[in-house]
Amino acid sequence: MDSLIAASARALAAGDALGALKHVALRDDPPALALRGIAMAQLGELLRARELLRRAARGFGAHEALARARCVVAEAEVALAERDIGGSSRALTAALATLEAHADRANALQARLIAARRLLLLGRLEEAETALAQLDTRGLSASLAAVAELTIAELALRSLRMEPARQALARAHEAAHQARVPALLAEVADVQATLDRPAARRLCADGEQALRLDEVTALLGPASHTLVVDACRRGIGAGIGIGVGAAWQSLARRPILFSLARALAEAWPQEVGREALIACAFRTHDPDESHRARLRVEIGRLRALVATLAQIEATPRGFLLKPRDGRSVAVLLPPIDGEQASLVALLSDGAAWSTSALALALDASQRTVQRALAELEAEGRVRSIGRARTQRWLSPPLAEFTTILLLPATLPME
Repeated sequence: MDSLIAASARALAAGDALGALKHVALRDDPPALALRGIAMAQLGELLRARELLRRAARGFGAHEALARARCVVAEAEVALAERDIGGSSRALTAALATLEAHADRANALQARLIAARRLLLLGRLEEAETALAQLDTRGLSASLAAVAELTIAELALRSLRMEPARQALARAHEAAHQARVPALLAEVADVQATLDRPAARRLCADGEQALRLDEVTALLGPASHTLVVDACRRGIGAGIGIGVGAAWQSLARRPILFSLARALAEAWPQEVGREALIACAFRTHDPDESHRARLRVEIGRLRALVATLAQIEATPRGFLLKPRDGRSVAVLLPPIDGEQASLVALLSDGAAWSTSALALALDASQRTVQRALAELEAEGRVRSIGRARTQRWLSPPLAEFTTILLLPATLPME
């Protein structure tokens, strides 16, 4: 390694991208291309960064497998920043095997972190937890340890495990302070700030209340005496925590049943008239006998699904929700209004998302996401960048809200 390459690498490790570029800006050899790519990524020029990293990987010879693997990992991190999460992970897996074979623990850990962060974006929390359980940060650099702890903290926040989240954030802050990288310190501070921002809204008979993450945890926890219709995860449960056990019924793929459950919960302890339920579930204000017959069928299905949690009693005018064990009822709403709340929250993280990546993260079809994006664009809530296959989407930042989703909620399906 020559002196200019070494100086550029030291500058990058300290977070000085411009300083790193000064040493290698005019060079086109593979090590210089790799460093230029990483520097451009730190400066936010992600497309240019990926191009440089690919050129660097192609430039390394067959006997330089370790250098190529490092380039693959760096490009995978840039792809994650671009929210390009729809591609195959085979290249990253192969690079990880090469790094471990050459005992490059630091870059192997980086590869594992990238894989775990991708799983978090996709909402696959159990798989992300398994991936993070394999990490060993002992003896590694402070900056890499900070990234690892931030990832662990995000998993804990997404799983509503507040105490582990706070502990991981404390460790991340200590590591970032030791690393003295301003970007890392800012990221830790931003995640810590989410603890004090509204994460959801509680709607009950007493009105609406903004909830922080710890208050959401208490509402959903085993000690809670509340039947919750959860519009964040689109389900209904009582004392459920974050799990999906016997006390939780997911309605994410059954939007009509969820609409009925939410309407009944919002009216509790009062009944809801049949015409109001038909308008809510079937989107019509001129019901006929077929709508009334369909309402009876759907209410029967909902009654069977929630039988262990509540009764749904017929009244002369409509239907009434009666939770078991004397529980109260609350509706948990996302902090952002509208059916596309999860979509807006994803877009507000400061990154530009492709339609395919949004569909993956929300577990919805691309057609559903495209339709939702068109509505949001018409309202001025999102904007597109690029054209056709390069089109990506952004939303204004929502600094007053926690944009870490409790869990990605499937968009309403037809």
